[in-house]
Amino acid sequence: MFPIAITDSALAQIKRIVAKDGREGVFLRLGVKGGGCSGFEYRMELDTVRRPIDLELVIDDVTVVCDSKSAKFLEGSTFNYTGNLIGGGFQFENPNAARSCGCGTSFTPKSA
Repeated sequence: MFPIAITDSALAQIKRIVAKDGREGVFLRLGVKGGGCSGFEYRMELDTVRRPIDLELVIDDVTVVCDSKSAKFLEGSTFNYTGNLIGGGFQFENPNAARSCGCGTSFTPKSA
């Protein structure tokens, strides 16, 4: 099972981004990496190369990928998009975050 729920508004925006990119086999990669002001930083990027540890979700002919290491930190999260002028754009709603930075791009995970 894919660890992240994708909202309809996020899916619509992902479709636009993937269509605009135009590369064959392009997909959205979601994940986390060490860094940011709170310990871990959310990642979102277009990619064309799959890895053996990738988990995959296909919705309406759009592919979203998350590596299994990031999945541990993103399990149960929701990926949303809002067009708000302030605080808009893509956002993770992550139940595994003990706290998030003010800009929302990084988080501190809850203790295991």
